[in-house]
Amino acid sequence: MKAIKSKYYLYTAGVGLLAIMGLCYYYFFSDFSRKATVEYVYIDDDDTQDSVFAKLEPIGKLHSLTGFRTLARHSSYADHIRTGRYAIRPGEGAFTVFRHIKNGQQTSVNLTIPEVKTMDRLAGALSRKLMMDSATVAQAFANEDFCRKYGYDTATIAALFIPNTYDIYWNVSLDRLMERMQKEYKVFWNRNREEKAKAMGLTPVEVATMASIVDEETANNQEKPMIAGMYYNRLKADMPLQADPTIKYAWKNFTLRRIYNNLLYIKSPYNTYKNTGLPPGPIKIASIKGIDAVLNHVHHDYLYMCAKEDFSGTHNFAKTYEEHLQNAAKYSKALNERGIK
Repeated sequence: MKAIKSKYYLYTAGVGLLAIMGLCYYYFFSDFSRKATVEYVYIDDDDTQDSVFAKLEPIGKLHSLTGFRTLARHSSYADHIRTGRYAIRPGEGAFTVFRHIKNGQQTSVNLTIPEVKTMDRLAGALSRKLMMDSATVAQAFANEDFCRKYGYDTATIAALFIPNTYDIYWNVSLDRLMERMQKEYKVFWNRNREEKAKAMGLTPVEVATMASIVDEETANNQEKPMIAGMYYNRLKADMPLQADPTIKYAWKNFTLRRIYNNLLYIKSPYNTYKNTGLPPGPIKIASIKGIDAVLNHVHHDYLYMCAKEDFSGTHNFAKTYEEHLQNAAKYSKALNERGIK
């Protein structure tokens, strides 16, 4: 009889243990997500334990959310919330999701630096991809002391940014981002590029400045080395660059389609009709194609260019001013015929 009772107790204990194990698996180790794809939760520096729960609710299954809350409330999570972008993958249980979020094991983002025209626009782009406030970032880019920390000023800071895609954490600080951009800049400006810039008598910042103008003159990458050669010829001859994109930048009006004479008298260091040499800094974040077009510019004798009258996005080049006037007349006629103001 005692043997039967002993077996009964063992059987009951075994069933109870299996039940407990089943419940543990159900709440803590079964699929947390109700989604079939990877989902992301973004935890900000003002989040609380309850707001984290709220962010998880659209993703997690009801029982898994209960498991997550149980783990959170029986730990010190409420006092140690870590910001970040956290991936929640199919097949992961509440225990794994909680461990990642509690320990700050976040997933990086692919940050692409865009070829924007102003640093305000870059600040906006960064705030859309990272845990940054666009106004704060814009103020930093406009602050001389901040820019000086990284070897630039407010006019040249755009040259630091190379428009590639970078693997970076969503909650990166602005200072850490700038340090990363400095490292990437040094990788990009290798010995080959530096030697080419030196042979032209230009610094990397000056190359980026010229490249930004070339970028704005055409979207045709094949023609960029030709345009770069023309501007370099004018620079060597101490002629004003007379680059229309710099006038748009000076006026901060990037919608202008025609540059009339009355726009050329603006008092600005970016007015390359009144001033010789390069402007103080880039008029946009220069493209890699633009930078390499300057460094590998075509050697020719052209000093003038004008957009082609067929609106192909390419240009007619001229060695003399008289020839240039003929090209300009053809283009002006085409603009008038199309009613472009």
